[in-house]
Amino acid sequence: MASEDPTLFTAHSLPSDPRLWATVTNAYLGTRVYHDTLHVSGIYNGARGATHRATLPSPLNVQLEAPAGTGHQLTKTFILDTNTGSFLHTLEDSRFRASQCIYAHRTLPHVLVLSVSLSRLDARSGPITVLLQAAFSPESPDLDLHLGPDFQGARYLYGHTLTPEQPGGPQQEVHMLWTPVPPALTLGEGEEDRTWEFLTVVGGSQAEAQACLLEALRLQAKGTLYTAHAQAWVQLWADCGLDVVGPLALRQALRGALYYLLSALPHPGAPGYICHGLSPGGLSNGSRDECYWGHVFWDQDLWLFPNILLFHPEAARGLLEYRVRTLAGALDNARNLGYQGAKFAWESAGSGLEVCPEDIYGTQEIHINGAVVLAFELYYHSTQDLQLFQKAGGWEVVSAIAEFWCSRVEWSPGEEKYHLRGVMPPDEYHSGVNNSVYTNVLVQNSLRFAAVLAEDLGQPVPEQWLAVADKIKVPFDLKQNFHPEFDGYKPGEEVKQADVVLLGYPVPFSLSPQVRRKNLEIYEAVTSPQGPAMTWSMFAVGWMELKDTRRAWDLLERSFANITEPFKASLAPASAHTLILPAFCLGPWLAGAGAQLGEGSQRGPGDSHQTLGPSGSRGSGLRRACVLGGGGGVPVLTTFPLQVWTENADGSGAVNFLTGMGGFLQAVLFGFTGLRITRAGVTFDPMCPVGVSGVCISGISYQGNKLDFSFCEDSMTIEIRARAGPWAPPLEAELWPSRARLPLSPGHKVSFPCSAGRIQRSLPQEAKAASSSPRTPS
Repeated sequence: MASEDPTLFTAHSLPSDPRLWATVTNAYLGTRVYHDTLHVSGIYNGARGATHRATLPSPLNVQLEAPAGTGHQLTKTFILDTNTGSFLHTLEDSRFRASQCIYAHRTLPHVLVLSVSLSRLDARSGPITVLLQAAFSPESPDLDLHLGPDFQGARYLYGHTLTPEQPGGPQQEVHMLWTPVPPALTLGEGEEDRTWEFLTVVGGSQAEAQACLLEALRLQAKGTLYTAHAQAWVQLWADCGLDVVGPLALRQALRGALYYLLSALPHPGAPGYICHGLSPGGLSNGSRDECYWGHVFWDQDLWLFPNILLFHPEAARGLLEYRVRTLAGALDNARNLGYQGAKFAWESAGSGLEVCPEDIYGTQEIHINGAVVLAFELYYHSTQDLQLFQKAGGWEVVSAIAEFWCSRVEWSPGEEKYHLRGVMPPDEYHSGVNNSVYTNVLVQNSLRFAAVLAEDLGQPVPEQWLAVADKIKVPFDLKQNFHPEFDGYKPGEEVKQADVVLLGYPVPFSLSPQVRRKNLEIYEAVTSPQGPAMTWSMFAVGWMELKDTRRAWDLLERSFANITEPFKASLAPASAHTLILPAFCLGPWLAGAGAQLGEGSQRGPGDSHQTLGPSGSRGSGLRRACVLGGGGGVPVLTTFPLQVWTENADGSGAVNFLTGMGGFLQAVLFGFTGLRITRAGVTFDPMCPVGVSGVCISGISYQGNKLDFSFCEDSMTIEIRARAGPWAPPLEAELWPSRARLPLSPGHKVSFPCSAGRIQRSLPQEAKAASSSPRTPS
């Protein structure tokens, strides 16, 4: 029977497809276990549309093997330990245990570590030897590499990329030091156990690589190299977490998704971090011909950013700073298309200039601009970080996008509306359409936020911004009471992925329950089953807004088809091989509590760009790997331990698909909870879908406060665990419809019956006394 610990993912064999092996990443370096290459954040090779993550040969490509004649009793185990950010491979028989540990160091982001430990289990045995099969060649198709002199016992390899992204651009330098791995390791007679550590260090200069190696060697000499890494992960999980009272499969999926997302971010407080953006397949993927070549899309801003902002606003700011740094490229993109302002690249690398190999996507998927502004808007409301907008380029990004929208729209005298013609919506099955409702609503949102931000910063508000926002066409069919995806869309036409259903969440847009329901019903019926992983999560959020717990779960459950075996947990009907989970309650404040929650376009070889965009590789069919148990009961667990997401349910497309994980996390962080970040505060309206009886989120960040938020079917608790400083405002919870206001004081839990409401800045006493008339919460 599988362990009920959702933090450890275990298997006894690896997938036959090495794309699906566990990834090892931090904010600077990324690879897959037993893979012959690694990637460095921000290092690309190739011109324009051919630019891709440069591959560096990986010294970590080492297989641990037992010597010949060990016997048939040898047990192999592979474990991804999310508690410590470590991948473990263990060989064990009656005489010994050999463990290989691979990790990307959490606090030393330029360092990757491979360690091997040998332990004697039978005191009568003699020397024990294990083999290390290494396949390392100091060559790369993307880098001009040279061997240099050894340093502190480490080998040295250095060079530069072959082809810059843009003509005349820099050829980026890479410097790598690594301690060579011997072909075998022996635990001598009389030794009980021993550990060997092998380091790989990468930097942008020889001096940087050497300094990072010296720091790693210093910790190694103290015996604290792994301890520092593991403790950093333990602290990270103590500061933020997400868990549910529900199926182990769901708990594992949430833990795995959050783990891979956190792995891609810098450690909180890391000095000198420069973000180069997040790509759909993460830093472990993105070589030529795989995972969109490491380019940055709307995935970062719409699908990943809200989760990051909720827990780590510093890392969220880093993603926005990437957009600020690439603004010059976005301005050139707009100019090249004949428009004013800034048009952010559909596919971006280092410069911000468009690097999508096909022009149609770069010129038509302009909705990315709206996703970029939405990220800045959420950050502004959540942090009130005026410095980013006043002095660090945030205002320039928002205002430049507003100028682009105003130059891109056309006035229609017949309808007396502004039109946006010749675009491709998120539904990439339709191109060159007019008035994509999703895109046009984002235009509205961008312009209105730009106007609000201008007023807050004391900047003039151009009249055209609000004129376009008020007069842009938002297609609506009065007869059928739904939003056509674009002018001329007919119900029944297949769509690729979540599009119109993104209105309401994550795109703020007021919809009546009747229209929200009709949009969901019409587009659920025609959305391709071969679409990307994040689609069904957004349908689930929509049904949660309508409090339809069964349909919400049914749609969320479809996402499980994108978690690959054997590193997966899936939902299935009960059988002899399933574990039915106990219905324990959430938290000590619930009567009868049974337990506490824990902390908590694929390009193929020879095909330049075979799909329709970053979420676009079309699979050959849906493999439903998870089915809800019958009878309306609690879902049950079928164990396929360890979690790696693919873009499409048939295993095609991007792997370690962060975008799908991001959508899945949002379904819980913002769907189960009803959390919405607004100008007035963070609203909430919690609900438990079928099979889930409680939710606990720890470490939510809001305006310098850290909050814990938990609820079950009839009760909820909010606690402020810490404040960043005296500048952080005091908060309160306003409950609806009673309008009761509950002060939220650090260290004090506030519990109340489940209710909608808002976490907001505490109102002055005189304002509270004056606000006695009924009002509609916003």
